[in-house]
Amino acid sequence: MTGRLDNEHILVTGGGRGIGSAIVEKCLLEGANVSFIDLMGEEARSLNNKLNQDNKLLFEEGNVCSVEDLKRWCDASRKKFGAITGLVNNAGINSYADPGTMTEQQWEDVFDVDLKAAWLTAREVLPDMIANKKSSIVNIASVHANMTYPSMFPYAAAKSGLVGLTRSMALEVGAHQVRVNALSPGSVSYTHLRAHETREDRVCRLLLEKK
Repeated sequence: MTGRLDNEHILVTGGGRGIGSAIVEKCLLEGANVSFIDLMGEEARSLNNKLNQDNKLLFEEGNVCSVEDLKRWCDASRKKFGAITGLVNNAGINSYADPGTMTEQQWEDVFDVDLKAAWLTAREVLPDMIANKKSSIVNIASVHANMTYPSMFPYAAAKSGLVGLTRSMALEVGAHQVRVNALSPGSVSYTHLRAHETREDRVCRLLLEKK
C-alpha cells in the first residue's frame, strides 16, 4: 500500500543508515515529503542522491545534540516543504560501559543523544504540530527499556527514559491532537529490515493514525 502519508512533512533524525534510512525510504514510498539529519555525511548524502528522484527529500548534515543544528535543519525543512506534521526521533548511540569506570562525560554523551535530543527536536517542531492540530511524534526506543542484559550500561537507562518522556509528552500535547508514541525494536539486520518492512509500516501507521 502506498499514499498513506500524502501531503505530510516528516522529519527523521539519524536517517542516514540502518533503521533510520529504512524509515526515510518508507515514508517517501508512502507519499510524504521527508527531511532527515545525520552526522554520517557521506552515507547520508549517498542515500539522498539515491532516493531524491522527485525532489521530495532534504538532507542536512548536523548533530541532534546541537540546538543550532536542529534549528538550521528545521528552518531549511520548512522553507522547502512547509509546516512539519510528523517527527521520528530515531538518532541514538549504543553504550557498553562499566558503571564503575564510566566517566561523567561518557554518561552525558549517551543521554544527550538517546534522550535529550528527542526532547530538543520535539521542542523545535511542536509549534508547527500544535498549530496543525493533527500531527505525530514517534520515538524509537528499544527492548532494552524493559529487558536488558550485561554490558549495555547505561543504554537501557537512557531508553527507559525515552519511554517515560514519550508518556509524559503525550499527556502534555494530546489535547492539541498531537500524538506521541514509542517503538521498542530489538537487534536488527539492515538487510533483513529492507526485506521485511513491518517496523517501518508500523511507524507509518502511527504517523498517519488519527484519533
